[in-house]
Amino acid sequence: MPPRMSRAPDPILVIDDEADLRELLDISIRRMGHDVVLAGSLAEAREKLAQHRYSLVLTDMRLGDGLGIEIVRQLSAAPERVPVAVITAYGSADNAVEALKAGAFDYIAKPVSLEQLRSLVLNALGRQHRDSGDAAAADPVADRAEALLPGHSAAMQEVRRSLSRLARSMAPVVISGESGSGKERAARAIHAISARASHPFVAVNCGAIPENLMESEFFGYVKGAFTGAEGERGGFFQAANGGTLLLDEVADLPLPMQVKLLRALQERRVRKIGASREDAVDVRVMCASHKDLAAMVAAGQFRQDLYYRLNVLELRMPTLRERGEDIPVLARAILDHLAVRYGDPHPKRLSPAALDRLAAYRFPGNVRELENLLERAYAFAESEQIEVADLGPLEAGAERAGLLHAPAPAMAPTVPAAYYASWAAGGMWTPVPMAAAPVPVAVEPAPAPAKATAATTATADTADDREPADDPVERACRGIVFPIDLAARLEAVERELILQALAQTNFNRTAAAPLLGLNLRQLRYRIQQLGIREAMDAADRGAAEGAGENTPEGTS
Repeated sequence: MPPRMSRAPDPILVIDDEADLRELLDISIRRMGHDVVLAGSLAEAREKLAQHRYSLVLTDMRLGDGLGIEIVRQLSAAPERVPVAVITAYGSADNAVEALKAGAFDYIAKPVSLEQLRSLVLNALGRQHRDSGDAAAADPVADRAEALLPGHSAAMQEVRRSLSRLARSMAPVVISGESGSGKERAARAIHAISARASHPFVAVNCGAIPENLMESEFFGYVKGAFTGAEGERGGFFQAANGGTLLLDEVADLPLPMQVKLLRALQERRVRKIGASREDAVDVRVMCASHKDLAAMVAAGQFRQDLYYRLNVLELRMPTLRERGEDIPVLARAILDHLAVRYGDPHPKRLSPAALDRLAAYRFPGNVRELENLLERAYAFAESEQIEVADLGPLEAGAERAGLLHAPAPAMAPTVPAAYYASWAAGGMWTPVPMAAAPVPVAVEPAPAPAKATAATTATADTADDREPADDPVERACRGIVFPIDLAARLEAVERELILQALAQTNFNRTAAAPLLGLNLRQLRYRIQQLGIREAMDAADRGAAEGAGENTPEGTS
């Protein structure tokens, strides 16, 4: 079979009514190795577009006989999908946003930076090269998107159709949806099928950065900028240069940082703390939030100008309740991933009854809750098949929250209700009974029957005569004043119990596991999840000196 002949790339059309700028762009683009066609007016541009195909159209926003956005709208409506970028006046962010919403691929501000021009051309032509592949061949773009967002429901098919449209643009995107619905995965999918796929994807949780460190984390700093700045360091924008920066939970940004972020987005330049000059950055910004940003703008909690600048393109991620038919596909993908992590040659599978139970649950925590649930079940399952019992007390928490499609049989709980609530909310469930001691709260208790009140009073009357309980759970519950972080407190209790069992067995995990009602694999999983490392490392150092465990598995 003769080799396929590659035809020469189509030229780039430059539209500008300033002769000096046309000449500068002509010279700069030709030095990149591309042919250029020039037009000095809107009418001439339309004539050139009717005569030839172009790989990229670059137009000024203001022309002598009209507006460049008319060219944007014309090309966006055409089936060929030629990328079009606009040249805007310095600081004219409103025009840039208007052009992006009309379908522009990207924009560049005057005075034109040659570095930004080169990046724009490379991104546009890289995207077109990807889109011009053999249509009869397997679609690697669709494959990458489905690998990150599996599912065949109507809701997910609509999301994947949106991904292709969003990936063709360099405009900012706001991804909304409930917590755990896959907003970061959607951002990664957009990046993976865009022209920036070969460049970094940097995800930042805006709610996890202390306010006093935000500027240095986002923009970097130079040596000596402040106490402790012993060398120069780049920030998130520099790390994502050429690629994509995801601002997760962008609603948590404080207002002063919103001002700085707005400037960086408008000017595409950032200044490190302590630096005397700004550096150009080529970053596509995406945002994710489970909060209603428009409502926050109305309440004065989010800057309107920043919202306007970020909310150019939108994507809403459906809840898992809206795509329940995807649960079998998602579960298989998650279990396959867990098998790779655990080094299992044969992934565990859900029994039909377990799959039915998952299908009946409505997942308030969405895909993240499904992932956490299956990871725990994978560690707790004794056989190669995950049974209903391995899923934990799913129905108990779901019944109280009204989240089952059909009522489940009533259960006689063997652990306190707080554990069920924590498990259903995404915390850890483990079959360790809590102490029966009453938990003090800082609220007025509800009236109780006389008999119950008397019993409670009797318990309280005798409490002073008892020795202080040395139970770690009771110690953890003593003196609680609500509100509390239930998941964090339960983790602290579990960590204490595991550490005591390990200490009792000289940190022999094989011996400690049955003391906790766990097998070795389950104990190792919880040690990893709870970050119990320092005590284990100290024990391992002691073991190396002569008091080690009997089996290699016990010391792993």
